[in-house]
Amino acid sequence: MNQPKTLMEMAGANTSLPPLDTAALVLIDIQMEYLDGRLPLPGADKAVKEAARLLGIARDAGRPVIHVQHKGRTGGLFDPEGAGFRLAEPVAPKGSETVLTKGLPNAFTGTELDAVLKTCGVNQIVFGGFMTHMCVSSTVRAALDRGYGAVVVASACGTRDLPDGRGGVVSADVLHTVELAALADRFALIAPDPSALVAGSR
Repeated sequence: MNQPKTLMEMAGANTSLPPLDTAALVLIDIQMEYLDGRLPLPGADKAVKEAARLLGIARDAGRPVIHVQHKGRTGGLFDPEGAGFRLAEPVAPKGSETVLTKGLPNAFTGTELDAVLKTCGVNQIVFGGFMTHMCVSSTVRAALDRGYGAVVVASACGTRDLPDGRGGVVSADVLHTVELAALADRFALIAPDPSALVAGSR
């Protein structure tokens, strides 16, 4: 049996990680709701630590950093007046780093994300954040439509268990793995962790 290939591989695309100096970092929804709020994710603490490592690499390289923060309804998930809305302290914005709020999964919709990226003059985006199957995936897919190359850092993302529609459960680990595989088919390159991104930029 032949080893499966992604559509990008079949098209002969370069699947090496792009130089970090061509990219901006976009961190999506790394908020307290996913850590100790009403929607805790399995392994969220570990993913936040990895996202903080990724953020440190981007800062050390002088790359643009954009934090995206999901804004829900009053009294609901990601209540803008509640503790769950806050960005996690290890990835808190510093200095002139951009913070954008969104109301839908795709971080390009109803925000200035595309304009900010164009102002930065980048054509590549490195992504980390929550949830892999939802807001990360939606934004990565939309990035392709806008002409950006994308890298998703797997260890800096996470998701949750979901019902499978047949009375069973798709575990967070499986869902995370499958969603990354789907993105890797056409929409993004996958870096296993921040260290791989550093190695890919040399």
